[in-house]
Amino acid sequence: MRQVLLEAPFGLSSLALHEREFPKTTHGSVLVAIRATSLNYRDLLVATGRYNPRMPLPRVPLSDGVGEVIAVGEGVSRWKVGDRVAGIFMQTWLDGPYREQYGKSALGGAIDGVLAEVVALPEDGLVAVPEHLIWEEAACLPCAAVTAWNALFATGGVKQGETVLVQGSGGVSIFALQLARSAGARVIATSSSAAKAERLKQLGADLVVDYQQHSDWGKQIAKFGGADHVVEVGGAGSLEQSLSAVKAGGEVSVIGILSGSSAALNIAPILHKHINLQGIYVGSRAMFEAMNRALVVHQIRPVIDSVYPMDQIRQALEHLESGKHFGKIVVRVS
Repeated sequence: MRQVLLEAPFGLSSLALHEREFPKTTHGSVLVAIRATSLNYRDLLVATGRYNPRMPLPRVPLSDGVGEVIAVGEGVSRWKVGDRVAGIFMQTWLDGPYREQYGKSALGGAIDGVLAEVVALPEDGLVAVPEHLIWEEAACLPCAAVTAWNALFATGGVKQGETVLVQGSGGVSIFALQLARSAGARVIATSSSAAKAERLKQLGADLVVDYQQHSDWGKQIAKFGGADHVVEVGGAGSLEQSLSAVKAGGEVSVIGILSGSSAALNIAPILHKHINLQGIYVGSRAMFEAMNRALVVHQIRPVIDSVYPMDQIRQALEHLESGKHFGKIVVRVS
């Protein structure tokens, strides 16, 4: 079987296909024939050494994978051969609040990921794939969709008629737009592209603000009434604008660091506006399952930008780095 390995030194040029023997089942594990995977910005940071420069190499990259169960180990009761499944991001975070030890089970970083033709995973680290989704669509769910669900509903408290602010047109932002609209919320989006802005409106955005035309886009959004909930994907570089955009008593969910992880910050708005500022690190298996039920009820389908074959993982990550994508970038495995 084939798998991709990230070898030393870090860098996209260190990603290469390798042959290895099929993994074997152990007690409580299942073998999954991976059909498709998808990219997250974290995968680019991992590959280039910016996520954890001390991460042991080689490592199988990517955290988001879906496929078919082809073998079950002794003691497995949750799955049978032929089931369509997706791996959860942190293999040990099944339910309840986040705990630091869960991060040690994160696919494609702390442990080997899913960019392989067959992987062995614990039976508890899987969820069923919604029947209405094809493999490429289902591969988009484990990180981006669960993160958006956690920010808006599991940890956040979005209600019908409230306003959600999403930033750009990456995976998390588009999932947040789709999920917020399905809950009856109003959505404001930001973009610097007229073409992308039009597509965001077609997906249900009520308003799109050009963040290059308006460097103070947070104040611009506040003029339109502001947002009850902000899904902050930019990080340090855009957090101050999000604090301007959010209403008094609103919440800002920090889920990404696209514009950096450190910067000087005026904390006065957090105090004076009584803002709930929270960090979101994907989510649990229970959140994934709850989100899947909502996807089925509302027949929500992920937005896919492009699909690459497994041997073009470098090109796929370069496309992600360019920022030209709209929605998720998928890597088809088999």
